[in-house]
Amino acid sequence: MPEQLRAAVIGAGYWGPNLARNFRTSPDWDLVAVCDLDEARARKVVGDRSTVEVVTSVSDLLARDDIDAVAVATPAHTHAGLVTAALRAGKHVVVEKPIADGGEAGRAMVALADELGLVLMVDHTFCYTAPVLKIRELIAEGALGDVLYVDSVRINLGLVQPDVDVFWDLAPHDLSILDFVLPGGLVPTGVAAQGADPLGVGQSCVGYLTLPLPGGAIAHVHVNWLSPTKIRQFVVGGSKRTLVWDDLAPQQRLTVYDRGVEVGQPTDKVRANVSYRLGDAWAPALPEREALAVMVGELAAAIREHRRPRTDGAAGLRVLDVLEAASASLADGGRLTPVGSTAGAAAAATIGAARLETVA
Repeated sequence: MPEQLRAAVIGAGYWGPNLARNFRTSPDWDLVAVCDLDEARARKVVGDRSTVEVVTSVSDLLARDDIDAVAVATPAHTHAGLVTAALRAGKHVVVEKPIADGGEAGRAMVALADELGLVLMVDHTFCYTAPVLKIRELIAEGALGDVLYVDSVRINLGLVQPDVDVFWDLAPHDLSILDFVLPGGLVPTGVAAQGADPLGVGQSCVGYLTLPLPGGAIAHVHVNWLSPTKIRQFVVGGSKRTLVWDDLAPQQRLTVYDRGVEVGQPTDKVRANVSYRLGDAWAPALPEREALAVMVGELAAAIREHRRPRTDGAAGLRVLDVLEAASASLADGGRLTPVGSTAGAAAAATIGAARLETVA
């Protein structure tokens, strides 16, 4: 395999320029082309003096034999068609989150990549940040003990999206992190979703997800487009220690607290013997490196080593299944909905069709 692999980016909108920049600066990659229907927008990404080509036709791009992998940074409803075409053209693919806008399409994409022996990776960017990599390490080595609960808050004054609600816009970040750090991945026994539309825009702008986990643990995700303050906080409560990740505190993003509740033998038939442990707090050292640089390096390693990437298609499907179950729960008044259920997929499909009609 050549010293450098050759990449192209499809989509020069919000996220495409970040991908293009990291492919260009990576020692593993040579960025060959950027593709977008808007030639001027793509030209702005590559620069006037760049040797990176600007392409406006996806079919022309995929027909080239000087591209090993493509990065798809386009709206979710286009993912299935673009990823399928790229795989059939023999290209490895990294695709923006969520992997697709429906479970059936997502599973077909993953199956096709497996059939053709190609890498299909989902750009769950937060899974390549230093804090999340450290959280995964601490949980895996047992430093926190058994995971008892997870609380995740992602709120800000955000852009109300015309085609997706706040769950599909923001929650994939939190769900992908949960999938990455929890032993065995994100396999909740169900999902309960509550959403509110106080602006009357026709979809949830504020939302809460409750996810019971195997073994009695629970995860809770709060997402919000309407908050005047920005909060990015992730709390993992363990049987030994509790970890707090505050992504807006650059000097100390991770803090581990050696504090908690210990339950001993019952003192009588009713009450348990509860005591409180008050220990030290410490902040793990975190290396500073851009997450997307780590992500494109992982894509190259997976291709060269003929293995699945850390955030592979299966990880993308686990997140997608939770999103579909959340849509079904929301449509059913917030009831706990099984993940991967036929009802969940049907409800998500109905909501998706309604969104397309609204956009049209």
